Amino acid sequence: MFLGFTGLAAAAYVMIRVPLPPDPDKIKVQTTFLTDVTGARLASLTGGVDRVNVKLSEVPRVVQQAVLATEDRNFFGHSGVDPVGIMRAFANDVRNRSSLQGGSTITQQYVKNTYVGADRTVWRKVREAALSIKVERKLSKRDILERYLNTIYFGRGAWGVEAASRAYFGKDIDVIGLREAAYLAGLIRAPQVADALRAPAVADDRRHRTLVAMRHTGMISGADVADVENSPVATYVINQEKLEPKIVDESSTGYFVDYVSQQLQRQYGGTKVFGAGLVVKTTLDRRMQEQAYNAVYRNTLNQPGDPAGALVAVDDNGNVKAMVGGENFKEAKVNLAVGRGGGGLGRQAGSTFKPFLLAETVRQGYTVESSFPAPAKVVLPHADNGKDWAVENYENKDFGGSVNLIDATRNSINTVYAQLVVKLGASKLKSMAEQLGIKSPLPAVNSLVLGTAEVSPMEMAGAFSTFGNRGERVDTRTILEVRDARGRVLFKAPAKPVRKRVLATKQADVVNFVLRQVVERGTGTGAAFGPAGSLVGKTGTTNDYGDAWFVGSTTKLTTAVWMGYPEGTVHTMENVRGVKVSGGSFPATIFKRFMSQATRNLDLGSFPDVTSFPGDVLKGDRIPYAGSTTSVASVAGRTTTSFRSATTTTGPSGIEPPPTYNPAPTWNPPPSTQRPPRQTTTTRRRRY
Repeated sequence: MFLGFTGLAAAAYVMIRVPLPPDPDKIKVQTTFLTDVTGARLASLTGGVDRVNVKLSEVPRVVQQAVLATEDRNFFGHSGVDPVGIMRAFANDVRNRSSLQGGSTITQQYVKNTYVGADRTVWRKVREAALSIKVERKLSKRDILERYLNTIYFGRGAWGVEAASRAYFGKDIDVIGLREAAYLAGLIRAPQVADALRAPAVADDRRHRTLVAMRHTGMISGADVADVENSPVATYVINQEKLEPKIVDESSTGYFVDYVSQQLQRQYGGTKVFGAGLVVKTTLDRRMQEQAYNAVYRNTLNQPGDPAGALVAVDDNGNVKAMVGGENFKEAKVNLAVGRGGGGLGRQAGSTFKPFLLAETVRQGYTVESSFPAPAKVVLPHADNGKDWAVENYENKDFGGSVNLIDATRNSINTVYAQLVVKLGASKLKSMAEQLGIKSPLPAVNSLVLGTAEVSPMEMAGAFSTFGNRGERVDTRTILEVRDARGRVLFKAPAKPVRKRVLATKQADVVNFVLRQVVERGTGTGAAFGPAGSLVGKTGTTNDYGDAWFVGSTTKLTTAVWMGYPEGTVHTMENVRGVKVSGGSFPATIFKRFMSQATRNLDLGSFPDVTSFPGDVLKGDRIPYAGSTTSVASVAGRTTTSFRSATTTTGPSGIEPPPTYNPAPTWNPPPSTQRPPRQTTTTRRRRY
């Protein structure tokens, strides 16, 4: 009696003196979920604790009954503390200080898990009892039960019934039945010793005790008990290896998930991202993501020793629909699709930078029928930081005269674009590239037009999408909505994103018309798909075959493809399956394979035809655009295409020629006889 009186007096004193700690809902760690654009689960982000809070209304009644029958049959009848149980606990502790047994109501268990911890002392039990009474005065029974079900530990790293249901059955809590509910309730006392896959007999016994308790309280019938016990627990508990992974399709989507995670951490901080139970809807289209990964790695770069590839696809609202940052995120964490944002630096863009200077030329009011001499080599005085700048064409070919900017772009002629950048100024090229969406540092040097700056596929896709949007820039985005654990909206991207006009519509139409020639009869024919006039694009290859690109756009979807070795100049692509890799070879084929699948059954739209090219002549004579004719011949079992310009007398030459190999999945083309151009004033920088 004396012990009982002392305990109750102490509890009363503590209840008066000890304040109730802060609301635990604000401090309990919860799992954050990422979804794709449809709302399907993409990944879960945890800080080592898997917890997903649910409302009591989402927990099946049979689960609530199983827990109440097992843990606290008189839950709705007491005021937080069971006096008889408390007295028994004190008595047991006096007899055996190593064990505190019995007497804990659901409210007390909730207080222990939330406020006071599990120290095995008498005074912890006193404080627990006092706080339990305060909790009962503050919260309703349903609120207490809901919070309890969200905070108890079930093993397998799962806190709360929702995480436990997923951990053991691969299901959300709202769809489980009696057999699952009875097992979960039986786990509460000591989950570490009752995992059905390690201790099936213990698991069956725990479930049996819960079923008996439910039968005694009239919650279920004897027939219900017999029906459940016909199946051992081990027959419906899932092996953890077969459960939904933390990242769905981690090899493919892991790079995108990691990129989004970094964005979220910059905005909300790591503690909130990995513990606040956020629900983040992303822009990723899982169907397109699979098609992109297949195009890069399963169907193209699928042989031992092949270079790496990266791909980013952006729709006309700036939404990143697919991102391939590498072959396997588990093995290599550097995201090759986003440059500095993915743990690396960037890759030289090669001739994919030429359209930016073309756009600036048009914006300045000059006609694309302006012409420049196109010799095999030019030396431009003082154009390389005060030194002479020597620039060569591909294979040292001489065009025998002048060509207009349409043909110079179509054939990617270095000597013409070198003269053009000197005439307009590198600072204007730098400004245009930045306005189009390039965020990487760009030096205002003339060699920038040949793609010597290091950029990412993400940037290039965003910049080229400005062409696809007929001159309107829309910044790329990966996050559409962020909600907190209670469903409150923290961020919502506008349905109509902000658009900034960089080029007038008619100016953009001229640029797009020129870029159409690249894919219809120039260096990028290997990327062509769909109706004529529906695609614009540009190839790019750097010196020493270090990087190869194809970037192209329809009116609805823009895709940038990069290919190279992550080690950079340690390995070059001068001989990949007998091919000297240019932007018009493997990258163009990857682009075509992806885009033809991603846009299937969609209206691609078309870019307007342009019949006149007004503006001032920047240099030389105006050479009117007169189209070209194409002849096709079969050579050694493959198709080769030769082009004859209506305004020049010699064949084309540029950084990369039209592809001359068979783009079949076997990739066994005859060896190429071509070599890349040399730029004597630029050396390649460090790689990723």
